[in-house]
Amino acid sequence: MALPKAYRLKSRQDFQAVFREGIRRHSSHFTLRALKPTLATEPSLDTAPPSTKIGIAISTKVSKRAVVRNKIKRQITAALHQLLPKLLPGWRLVLIVKPTTIESECETQKFLQELEQLLAQTEVLNGYS
Repeated sequence: MALPKAYRLKSRQDFQAVFREGIRRHSSHFTLRALKPTLATEPSLDTAPPSTKIGIAISTKVSKRAVVRNKIKRQITAALHQLLPKLLPGWRLVLIVKPTTIESECETQKFLQELEQLLAQTEVLNGYS
């Protein structure tokens, strides 16, 4: 189950902007890079704020086997599905998976807990700003 298209960070320019200008938060299994939304000078009432865009980066340093990397991505995506309604709009996020993730055999609930903690530190979740 992939992220909905409206929530996917796709372009190389977006990833580069997040890496260049975004803030960093670390946990035991992830590094979160987050870029705050830019404030428009004239907010219009008829346009909705853009949704938060999320990208997941998982290197071959985590595992040489694509099967293992894809399994981790699916677990992270399942955890993110539960957090999507709580995210503030307009953020661009890149979640980088650390090589220690493969050793600990994390489950979706652990990923959910750790992601929620990272997003709260970054003030991306509703109620944490």
